[in-house]
Amino acid sequence: MLDETDPRVTAAAEICASHAYDPAELIEILHELQDREGYIAEETLPAIAQLLNISRAEVHGVVSFYHDFRREPAGKVVVKICRAESCQSMGASKLIARICERYNTDLGTTSRAGVTIEQVFCLGLCAQSPAAMLNGRFIGHATEEGLDTAIVEALS
Repeated sequence: MLDETDPRVTAAAEICASHAYDPAELIEILHELQDREGYIAEETLPAIAQLLNISRAEVHGVVSFYHDFRREPAGKVVVKICRAESCQSMGASKLIARICERYNTDLGTTSRAGVTIEQVFCLGLCAQSPAAMLNGRFIGHATEEGLDTAIVEALS
């Protein structure tokens, strides 16, 4: 039984309906739900499974396997820092450590300032390593100072 009093469940139901309740559309449904709600709430997983007539384990497996799906709301600023080989060789680990320290947070969590820092494994900017993305905008040759400036601007 769906909890129609929960707006997140209602949103999931609307999105599933717009995809004709097709289980083959699960990833698209999850992306659309995250775009709309900001994350994939735990309460929506059983509802999606029921609506698509698939197991909860299938839905949970997709959400937990793909790193792009968030289980908690992200901050106002989302910083993704590449950890692929090229970026690693150009100091990505040090950059991540410094940015996490500066905003008093860990990878995958949101700071009190509203900054979420995530790792990704290739942004396609290998020639501009280390690469980052801030709220969907690419930043090549990322530095601690440059990222900090961009974060402060995005927060204001």
